[in-house]
Amino acid sequence: MSTSIFPSFPPNQTSQQANYALSSLRDWCIANGAAIRTPESSKRTSATTGDVKFRVTEAPVTLFPSPFPSTLFQEAQDIQTVYNELYASISSDGAWLKTIVEELSGVDDFIAQLWQVHLDVEKIGYVQDLSLGLFRSDYMIHVDPLEPQSKPDLKQIEFNTIASSFGGLSSKVSDLHNHLYLTGAYSTTLTQGSSSTRPDLPVNYSIECLAKGIADAHNAYGPSKTEPAKPLCVIFIVQDAEGNIYDQRHIQYRVQSNHRITVFRLPFSQILDNVVLGDGAHRPLIFYPPHALTSPHEVSVVYYRAGYSPTEYVDAESWKARLLVESSGAIKCPSILTHLAGSKKVQQVLATPGSSDLERFLGEQHPLKARAAATFTNIYPLDATSEAGQAARKLALDPKTAERHVLKPQREGGGNNIYRAAIPPFLQAKPEAQWAGYILMELIEPPELHNILVRGGVPTNESPVSVISELGIFGTCLWRRDASKPRGVEILHNEEAGWLLRTKARSSEEGGVAAGFGALDTPLLM
Repeated sequence: MSTSIFPSFPPNQTSQQANYALSSLRDWCIANGAAIRTPESSKRTSATTGDVKFRVTEAPVTLFPSPFPSTLFQEAQDIQTVYNELYASISSDGAWLKTIVEELSGVDDFIAQLWQVHLDVEKIGYVQDLSLGLFRSDYMIHVDPLEPQSKPDLKQIEFNTIASSFGGLSSKVSDLHNHLYLTGAYSTTLTQGSSSTRPDLPVNYSIECLAKGIADAHNAYGPSKTEPAKPLCVIFIVQDAEGNIYDQRHIQYRVQSNHRITVFRLPFSQILDNVVLGDGAHRPLIFYPPHALTSPHEVSVVYYRAGYSPTEYVDAESWKARLLVESSGAIKCPSILTHLAGSKKVQQVLATPGSSDLERFLGEQHPLKARAAATFTNIYPLDATSEAGQAARKLALDPKTAERHVLKPQREGGGNNIYRAAIPPFLQAKPEAQWAGYILMELIEPPELHNILVRGGVPTNESPVSVISELGIFGTCLWRRDASKPRGVEILHNEEAGWLLRTKARSSEEGGVAAGFGALDTPLLM
């Protein structure tokens, strides 16, 4: 285990301080929408949606903000735009993505079916050259356990291209921790190790920035393509009975209030019931709101907060729905190729020592290329033919070396990874032909840190426990596929768009908040 690089934290509290902090936290979360839907068994405020009953409770949060090196926080923000550009370029290079898919299609049916959607649209011709990315690049602080006094590094965990969540709630939690500080819930020792008399709790503008990204795409879509012209809208494709609805609602409401754009929500399972292709060469996507069937809207932007998991594609109709949207003239966030670009195999190929792919997508002289590459960690393929794959198989099957690694499938969302000692028996239980569908990643070793996690307004532990924090940086990027441009892409908008800090108990292998593993946090910059 790594030693701490931070001062002793968090500060001790009296019982009166702890009770005040928790009471203030509960009230602030509910009053300001830092909330989630929970199972009906909860004893919190209840509500209904159709025939489904649900409860509203506070989002999982940390009681204290967590220390984070200010230089690494700034570095993560600085390089987000180069990551945006990198993945926009990858998404525009179907020939290169084909080589990735060919390695995976025989062992990963989901990847193969996503690629088939692309091929089916390619046959009839794409009618929309614009794509929108609301991305998130996730990092941890790494301290070499063999040299605990060495300088900490920023190492990338993954890059998310679809349904990058918590841009709404993370902004609220930043405000929450600032509120708790300003009302005296914390002692002044929050500033220990800093020359400032006030803790550096950065303001998070992720809601505004992500909403602006959607608005930029809506404006780029232009006027209605139907005759007569229909009113334009954005649709959020969501999961049925979504528990993380308020995270999405904050962005939806900001798109509407700041940019005067109509936004509707549509469950992934109901796409074919409410959406059709309009007439004309542009293939406009027409949405019939279930509550207003006589008022159809033309869809400018489709923002996926669903459709990233194989379990959502329950039958052929699900794939027909994805194909319908992809073949339309609406701007997709993400497009099917951008979705594929987020596979772990792409991350592994980019991180391969000596790879020329960064130059392929960014050019040789990009000023931030080297800084982005410095965040790569050791990632290996698990194929049976390459030298790297064979070496990785030995690492994964040896219980001693497996302890320093994590096995990842080509999936988004928490709960999919296999860690440490569980790797050898997991692989041994699978046919070797399927191993190539995974990548093996060297574990990042974060510094020692402590905090109190609060779920449903109740601390999961009475005293601080050892925790791990994961920093995510959001980015918005709008681009056009253009064969006449260098690397076949024209970047129209490219911005860093706020941040997310998630913290989990060190004893927990997974860290997904929505999956029930982690809590939302705020960096205390030091």
